[in-house]
Amino acid sequence: MKIDKLIKIMETIAPPNLKESYDSVGLMVGDREADVAKILVALDCTLEVIEEAKALGADLILSHHPLLFRKPSTITTDTLLGRKIIELIKNDIALYSSHTNWDSVSAGINDEFVAYLGFGKGEIMAKNPVEPTAGIGRMVNLDKEMTLSEVIETVKEKLELNTIRFAGDLNKTIKSIAFVNGSGQDFMDMAAKRGADLIITGDTTYHFVSDYSEMGLCIMDVGHFNSEWPIVVNLSKQIKKQVESEGVEVVISKKVRDPYNFY
Repeated sequence: MKIDKLIKIMETIAPPNLKESYDSVGLMVGDREADVAKILVALDCTLEVIEEAKALGADLILSHHPLLFRKPSTITTDTLLGRKIIELIKNDIALYSSHTNWDSVSAGINDEFVAYLGFGKGEIMAKNPVEPTAGIGRMVNLDKEMTLSEVIETVKEKLELNTIRFAGDLNKTIKSIAFVNGSGQDFMDMAAKRGADLIITGDTTYHFVSDYSEMGLCIMDVGHFNSEWPIVVNLSKQIKKQVESEGVEVVISKKVRDPYNFY
């Protein structure tokens, strides 16, 4: 299969016009006319993932987070970004990224995040101006009320986590939950205004949590990695179905890891 055909498949799964204005998606490195026989799926294009791709003989890395988020001023081995780009080019490995377009599309990462945690299907919080069936964030009104403690235990079980960082009273009754995979603290205000009792997301900072917690919003920070990588692995099955019939192998990275450790 040509990389160009894979791009068309990915653009069907996650149309690039659904990306947020600040984002960078699509073919980051590579030749559209080159052949691809093996794809390595990863969350980030780290040096470890590039080495893994080399060892596996992968022709393309499909990452969720874009390597070229901002335009580099130089491409040299003096920088980590430069070393990655040079290593990809030297080893003839292409890189394609689907980021906020994959988050927001219907049946994409936002929707799957809600379903993966066992809360069914949510309503879009911030609709995409191009496509109203897509957008960032999901809101769910629970059929049965839960305490914050019960929601935490449910999420811990689904994500296989021992601990979860949260803010709020464990006994508080939760009727409505906002979900934003990845970095979702910019949606706390919207979640609060829409009547959410709790926001579950993957990246928060102290002052946001302090302020919104004081205003009565419960916050569950499951970690950026945990809110996306299991979901990307799950959704990669869609890609497998479409390319493996044409002899293209899809491999899930074993080198993807959360940069945070707990001691």
